Parts: sequence; C-alpha cells; structure tokens
Amino acid sequence: MAQLIINADVTKGKIDRNIYGHFAEHLGRCVYEGIWVGEDSPIPNIEGMRTDVIEALRKLKVPVLRWPGGCFADAYLWKDGIGPKESRKRMVNIHWGGLVENNHFGTHEFLRFCELIGAEPYISGNVGSGTVREMAEWVEYMTFDGESPMANWRRENGRDEPWKLKYFGVGNESWGCGGDMRPEYYSDLYRHYAAYVRNFGGSKIFKIACGAGSYEYGWTDTVMSMAGKYMDGLSLHHYTLPTSVWADKGSSTEFDERLWFKTLQQTIEMDTIIEKHSTIMSKYDPEKRVALIVDEWGTWYNVEPGTNPGFLYQQNTLRDALVAGINLNIFHKHNDRVKMANIAQIVNVLQSVILTEGGRMLLTPTYHVMEMYNVHQDALLVDSTLISPAYESEGDKLDQISASVSVNENNVMHISLCNLHHADGAEVRIDIRGRQAESVQATALTSEEMNAHNTFDEPDAVAPSAFTDFRLERNELIVKLPAKSVVVLAVR
Repeated sequence: MAQLIINADVTKGKIDRNIYGHFAEHLGRCVYEGIWVGEDSPIPNIEGMRTDVIEALRKLKVPVLRWPGGCFADAYLWKDGIGPKESRKRMVNIHWGGLVENNHFGTHEFLRFCELIGAEPYISGNVGSGTVREMAEWVEYMTFDGESPMANWRRENGRDEPWKLKYFGVGNESWGCGGDMRPEYYSDLYRHYAAYVRNFGGSKIFKIACGAGSYEYGWTDTVMSMAGKYMDGLSLHHYTLPTSVWADKGSSTEFDERLWFKTLQQTIEMDTIIEKHSTIMSKYDPEKRVALIVDEWGTWYNVEPGTNPGFLYQQNTLRDALVAGINLNIFHKHNDRVKMANIAQIVNVLQSVILTEGGRMLLTPTYHVMEMYNVHQDALLVDSTLISPAYESEGDKLDQISASVSVNENNVMHISLCNLHHADGAEVRIDIRGRQAESVQATALTSEEMNAHNTFDEPDAVAPSAFTDFRLERNELIVKLPAKSVVVLAVR
C-alpha cells in the first residue's frame, strides 16, 4: 500500500506552464508532412499548415514551441527561408538524412503556426555556422518596430507589425553537433553573440544559453562561471534510452518486462540530473535568477523497421505515457529552477504527441497524458509526501508510484499518479490535510498490454477514460490504481 500525505494549505511555487512545451525540428517528417503540407495540398490546411494538427495542438494547450532545431539550427540560414516561396533557396539537411528541403516553412510560417496553435515561439539561433550579424539581423527582422533595413524587408514580405518574441536560444548542443566546442570557448562565443540579441520596442528577450547533455556537469560549471550573468536561462538535454546504448537503443514496441523497468529507471534519472545541475548553478546564482530549460527530453528508440534511419520515426506506447507522466511530475518538483521543458518532438519524430500518414493523423499515448496533465499549467505546487512500495526487477528497485499535487486559481486540487509496475495494481491512501474534500472526478490512461499503441487503423486503442475506482472517507481518498497506469484526480 502507498500513502500520499497532502498539506493542502502549504504551496511550494508555481508550475510554469512552459514546462509543457514542445520542440519542432527540421528532422524527418516533423515539419514537412507533419506540420507543413503547402497551400495546394488536398490535405485540409490553413495557409499550408495541417488543420488537424493545429486543432489537436490547440486542444493540448501547447504553451511554447522551439524551432528550427536541434542540430538543424546550427546549419540553418534564416534568410533563405523568407520571401516568395518560388525564389527561396533549396538546402541540404546535412544532419538528418541528407534530404533537400525547399525552405517553404521559414520564419513567417513558423511564427504564424505559433499564432494558430496559441504558443509562444522559442527560436534557436545559429552559432555553429552562422555569424553574429546574421543572428542580430534575424532578431531585428522579427522584432524591430521602426525604420530599418530588416524591418522594411519584413514589411516587403507581408508582415507590417513586428512579432512578439520572448525566447531566443544562442546555439544548440555546442559541445556536439553545434560545433564540438569546449565550454570555455562557447562561453566567450555566447557572450559575444548574446550581446547582439537586442531588445526592440519595449520587449525583452529571454536569452537561453546552450547547456549540458545529461551528466556533463563540468559544462554547466564552466558556462555558469564565465557567462551566467549574461543569460536568463541555461538549457539541459536528457533522453531516455532503455538499453543505455546509443548504437542499439531498443525497439519502441517489442520489449519485455525488464526493458519496461529499465526504461522507467532511466527516466527517473532526470530527477538526479536536474538536482545536480541546479546545485552547480546555485554556486553562481543562489537567487535562482537563471532558469533551467530542459528543452529536449523524451524517449529515443531504434527507428521503426523499414523507415529512414535519419528520420527518427518511432511508435509511441503506454510505456511512453508513463515516461511522460514521470518526467512531468519531476519538473513540477523542481519548479523553483525548471521554468520550461520541451518534449522531443511534436510530430512524427521521437516521443511525438502526434503521428501522421498522408491525410491521416493519430494522437499518441503521450499526447493523452500531456492533455490530462495540462490542468497543472500555472497552478501552485502543493506540499506532499509520498510513501511508496518498491517495484523490483533483477535486484533493482524503484518507487512503484510517482505523484504530484497542485491547486489552480479556481481552488481545484489536481493529483497526478503514475503506477510504474507492469503487472501489479496499487492502493494509494491519500490523506488530505488542511482542506475539506467534497467531490472527486478522475481520468485514467492504461491498457492490458505493455506495448499497447495507437495505429492509423486503430487510432483509439489507447485513450483516456473516466476512472471511478476510488472512494472518499472523510478526508482520506483511497485510490486503486491499475497496473501500468496514469491517473489524474480533480478534488473539489
């Protein structure tokens, strides 16, 4: 039996809605086919962008979207992606499959897409192969409201008013695909480039420096010591690999109980990784002014058989739903430092919330968890203590239950629970202190099979449903969680 003690009258900071952010890179079929089909496509679209995807993302309440990469960002020349589409330069996507792209989805299209789905844009600038001038002119093109060469060029291309741009990343994975740099060298480059990311028209851009990958704590230490005072945020990337081996990451759909366990074990590492990077950041920023931006996270498996290995297309099962729930609970816990997170990626790549095939679209189990959880956006984290039974596999142990609690502006308390065990249910006794619980409603996501997933022939094989296996006894809520499930309760 698990016990969750909730101190309803004690809150521990706001859960920033941007923790529910997303990432769209020019990779595989994410942008082209997943988002952009062109104005002349038989697939219903709004100004060339898929109507079904737009509607699904509006419903998901996507708060922020990162673009154009990823590794692609440090090869992207923004000026090739504006102006009349027939005259835009074609480019080779050197990082992902070597395909030629026509640049029809550029700055105007991305920022319009953000408007259509209701998301804040987060632009990743090119430090790896671009110049300071190119980056400065991009910011001027998008945000300057007066008379200037770039602002006038924007007007010639059909946009009179400047866009509101809040988030700008100065480079991506500069330690790897973004330039193979040392942290000392990147720190100086960041200071140089960021100085030319200027604020126009009374707006203030939130500047995000390239942070570490997973366990590279030395990178965080060096960059914070040399450039911390010049940044607003520092990024962090961490992916869940079931096998922990990049050369053979495992299948997205064919796995046994051990790989199920290892996947969730790898996911829980996010808690320790954030804790350690945050501790290093606090050496130089004890006031926690600089946000930790987890702008790439999610599962990474071998590609689906028969698909282009450079497209990173993978299926999405109930296992991914648990990964999403666990990560979001962890981000909530660290809301004092983590102010944004961006799941990789939004459509057709890695841990997608949407998959498309021609004119068809489906929502993945990850989509459903993120929709169930979006009740936590901008809510206050509520103090809670979880006592969980152990989930064991071949001598390894995890807590069987992951939990998070928040209260929103309407005074509704939401409790998100994940039962990690592949076979066993769990009873959770929830002691609600400092608040009278009068009614409870709940939604669950689960399935009989560990590898249950949605297909284009069965798009609703894994879908949320009303959950009623709980009872309220005075101020104690007893919940019987199914095995391998995610449950969100609303307590009024």
